[in-house]
Amino acid sequence: MCVYKTLGLKKKANKSSKIFDELFPGRTFMDIEYEKPSEYVSRYWDEYKKCGNNDKSINGSVFELIIYTLLYREKILPIYLQANLAFIPNVKYDLILYNEEVGPVSLSLKTSLRERKKQADLEAVALKYVHRKAKCYLISIDAAEVVVAQNDIKRGALLGLDYVLNARCPEFDEFIEKLKEVPFTTAGSVPVISSNSIIKIY
Repeated sequence: MCVYKTLGLKKKANKSSKIFDELFPGRTFMDIEYEKPSEYVSRYWDEYKKCGNNDKSINGSVFELIIYTLLYREKILPIYLQANLAFIPNVKYDLILYNEEVGPVSLSLKTSLRERKKQADLEAVALKYVHRKAKCYLISIDAAEVVVAQNDIKRGALLGLDYVLNARCPEFDEFIEKLKEVPFTTAGSVPVISSNSIIKIY
């Protein structure tokens, strides 16, 4: 069964989803056993790398599917994929969770950080400009660059991101456990203008 169908998405299978579905023949992502979230990520990513695919866009899409399906397995829902937010033009966020108290929680998913961490940080700054309490995390499997990015946050070189995580490390397991404690919900509609008094032309 196509991964999109299992996730309940009305989306046609594409190259990335077909590759993902074929990584473990005869099984869906719901059948893959794991003890920790980082183990799930590693099992899928290691199996994918055996394919020898060097297409960066496919790498990114497969990694996104790994994280989407992990959150689904962990019942961290609802999740908004490739999301646009009101009042933040020209930005599409990889994954958004929504909590009534905090607002949007952004998970930026990147296989490589050297070229993408600044983009993720700018997107985080834009999000926090509108939603002051929003949380923004960057998740990757680029272990060395994750350490560099964490240091960039500490020295103030990255301003919007709250933290950067390696999805194959125990720290990621702790992060997922913390997310499971947060009551995420469907985001309500946001009007462009809200007012109790409106003077209209006669």
